[in-house]
Amino acid sequence: MKQTLVKMLAAVMIVTMAFATSCKNRGEGKKQNEIPAQEQQTIEEGIEKNVYPLPTSAEVIKKLSDLDLGYIIGLSNPPANAKNYVSSYSRSVNMGIYGADLSYATLYNVQQDVIDNLSAMRTLINDLNLSKIYDESLYETIKTQFDNRDTLVQILTDAYTKTYSYMVEGGQENIAILMVGGAWVEGVYLTASVSETGNHVTGFESLMLDQKKSFEIFEELAKPYAEDELVIQFMKDVKPIKDVYVTLGTSLTMQNIEDLKKAIAQVRLTLVK
Repeated sequence: MKQTLVKMLAAVMIVTMAFATSCKNRGEGKKQNEIPAQEQQTIEEGIEKNVYPLPTSAEVIKKLSDLDLGYIIGLSNPPANAKNYVSSYSRSVNMGIYGADLSYATLYNVQQDVIDNLSAMRTLINDLNLSKIYDESLYETIKTQFDNRDTLVQILTDAYTKTYSYMVEGGQENIAILMVGGAWVEGVYLTASVSETGNHVTGFESLMLDQKKSFEIFEELAKPYAEDELVIQFMKDVKPIKDVYVTLGTSLTMQNIEDLKKAIAQVRLTLVK
């Protein structure tokens, strides 16, 4: 999805630039020029840098809800915990975690949990001095679309992309990576937590394996920051999941699922405590 979005946005920009060039050339009586291939690549790379790099939590949760796997009350990170996170590391990671929990509550139409998770996210956003990206109208927008899950996914995806882009543009790529990582962990945790009811449902195994692919993408995303202390800490914290992933094949056994559940629970507890 990321590559598709990048190419769509790049195409729009390239067409716009070509149109502007064409208008200019007509005014000067010159032949219309095409946008050079190198410039097209530069445009695409610039957009890709700011596009949320993994399937968003909203997209993952929608797949869960499409499988008719029910909402588990109390599964999310308690919003009251937000005030306990005092380091940049814990605030950044848990902003991603609360973002996933927001998607979970939103797509299952649990309105009080939506409000509470938005409040928790606002606490962390303010603590991280990122208040400019918080949109006070987000809940009102969500509330008007509770019956349209596809629209809700788009609203939440836009919010994640806006947040990620703001961090990257502000030179806080490491913080952005931690947020993405936290959201990924929570998405995997939510998925694993419904496995007792979902492991016989068609599509569940595919969803679990897709999240392994997302982790591999995340590892590539983190490589340029391999010497950043915060990123080093996160990769250390998620190592139990990685250790299970390297043992998996193209399908999952019940033992695989149990091993994943144990590793995911361990990692998640480390991040939210």
